[in-house]
Amino acid sequence: MTTTNSARPADAPSTSGSRVLLIGASRGLGLALAREWTQGGRQVVATVRGSGRTPLHDLADTCAEQIEIETVDVTEPAQIATLHDRLADRMFDLLFVNAGVANKPDGTVAQTSTDEFTRVMVTNALGPLRVIEALQDRVEPAGTIGVMSSGQGSVANNERGGHEVYRGSKAALNTFMRSYAARHHGEPRTLVLMAPGWVRTDLGGPDARYTIDESIPNVVRTLDALKGSPGLHYVDFLGRTVAW
Repeated sequence: MTTTNSARPADAPSTSGSRVLLIGASRGLGLALAREWTQGGRQVVATVRGSGRTPLHDLADTCAEQIEIETVDVTEPAQIATLHDRLADRMFDLLFVNAGVANKPDGTVAQTSTDEFTRVMVTNALGPLRVIEALQDRVEPAGTIGVMSSGQGSVANNERGGHEVYRGSKAALNTFMRSYAARHHGEPRTLVLMAPGWVRTDLGGPDARYTIDESIPNVVRTLDALKGSPGLHYVDFLGRTVAW
């Protein structure tokens, strides 16, 4: 596996017309990714968790020929399996798992209830790997599988503490992806753990450092630049390698 700083957003190849399967796109970063990819000419199948109308539906109304909406809850294995069956005749150049949740940043992990700890860990770490294991055969052999991680998932860079359960869930996600990469060593797929920066969304909060427009276009360019680079890459939205 590789963890080199090989992404150069300015050099990203054109991927107009490529096919994207985006898990978790009802709002926030996922919605912004769906918008960015459709504006770039991609065909996007994007998922929401429930049956209600979301901002993604509003986006789909403006570009119905490019966006299809599916439903899946990544914490429900039966729903993941059903989504796989519905996509049985489809292949994608990129599978990107964005689904995730945050919790209250105050308090230590020991002060967190078991139910809350389980909710965050299952959604942020277990769910994405279940999705990848279930849907990997829907990704082209030389395609890309990406997951929305976080700079807070870096163990080496954790010098201030805080957000302990969220940090732990992203560190677990990174470890599970590293295990996945080890099991698939030598295969041509590109695997990416993406740290989008601290972005002003409902999850990131109003005090976050970056706007969506400062983060997401660079996320897309970095993913494009890494295409065709097999192995696992833990990078930020500017293509810089993040310390494990």
